[in-house]
This record gives sequence, C-alpha cells and structure tokens, in this order.
Amino acid sequence: MAKNAAERRRKAEERRRQRERAERRSRIVRVTAFTGAGVLFAGLVGFGIWVAYDRGAGGGGAAQASDIANLQTFEGLTNQHVTEPVDYKQTPPAGGDHHAVWQNCGVYDAPLSSMNAVHSLEHGAVWITYSPDLAGEKVEKLESLYSQGSYVLVSPYDEKEMPAPIVATAWGNRIEATSPDDERITQFLRAFERSPNVPEPGAACTGGLDLTAQELEEAGGLDALTGGMQR
Repeated sequence: MAKNAAERRRKAEERRRQRERAERRSRIVRVTAFTGAGVLFAGLVGFGIWVAYDRGAGGGGAAQASDIANLQTFEGLTNQHVTEPVDYKQTPPAGGDHHAVWQNCGVYDAPLSSMNAVHSLEHGAVWITYSPDLAGEKVEKLESLYSQGSYVLVSPYDEKEMPAPIVATAWGNRIEATSPDDERITQFLRAFERSPNVPEPGAACTGGLDLTAQELEEAGGLDALTGGMQR
C-alpha cells in the first residue's frame, strides 16, 4: 500500500513538472509572437520618439552624470542582434551585442540572461544587480527602486563575477556600491533611466521576456526565442 501511495505521489509530481514546462514553453511562444511583430516597431519608435521623464528632482539624460562620483563609462559598444553567446567586456555588462528579445523591466529573484537584459539597456533601462548573499533588507531597498512603468531591472547576479555587492548599470555606464543607501544609486537613476543617449531611446521595456535565466534554459534556451525574428 505504501509503495502504491509513493508511486502515485511520484506520478503526480511528474505531471506537475510537465505542466510547469508546458507553461514556460507557452510563455516563450507568446513572447516570440509578440516580439517578432514588434521589434521593428520598437526600433522605429526609438528613432522617432522620446518622452521626457522625471524621477524625483532629476530627469533622464546625461546632464547629471558629471555629478556621480566614480562613474565608469564605456565607449564604442556594438548593438547588433545575435543568437550566439556574447563575451561581454564588463561584468555585469554595460552594453554590446544582444538578443533580439528584451527583458521586461521589473524585480526578479534569480539571475537573468545578460543577452536579454542588455537589450533592455539599449532601450534606456537601468539594471541594478546585487550579490546573492546581500542581506534581505538591503535587497528589499533595491527592489523598491522599481515601480510600475519604470525602466528598472533588479536582479541578483553571479556572486563570483560581481565586482562589488551592488552594481547599477545603464548603456555605457555603471557604478559600484556596497549599500543601497548610497546616494549615487539615485543619482544614477536620475541620469540614465530612459536616457535619450542610448541606441533605441523610447523603445519598450514591457512585452518582452519575463523569465529568469534558469527558467529560460528550462524552456529551451535562447534558441526558443529566435523563431523568425530579425533585426
């Protein structure tokens, strides 16, 4: 009897996992269908439209960048859409070639695919990454920097590759911090969130990918996102 009960539990667990895999594949299909139709539109919007944005007392643009202590800048970043893995020069990356599907802005509890997150940077997003061992109350403060509609990504990053406990990254720019109370993080957001000085200003930070790197891998990896999409 115990053996039969264990077998039923095993089968139920397998069915649950199959449903989860099917749901992930379904999400990939929806993202692919949307992005295949919308990626060209997003590029056109980026060239033709940029809406001025104000976060608190500041606003999007490079005017405040000179006030940020120890700001790192990177020139000559390429921005081609590719499907093969990219060896980024910065960790976390601050730009470069990337996948055709962008990462939806928001808060994530696991690392993201850099190739999708970099595409969001191209649209004017700020990516705030932190070491997985960062204290919970500090993580909560970082997560509070995102609000509905903002161009902010918050996620952990591989601890071994983090140059500091917290890194805020925008296209071609980044700062390193040890505390979420560092005032430079707010300055960075004011200077670079929805900046017009990105390859595709004004393009979307929704309607893209909402999976973590692990979820994406379980759903078939980046190959599952390439169905017929072109730059």
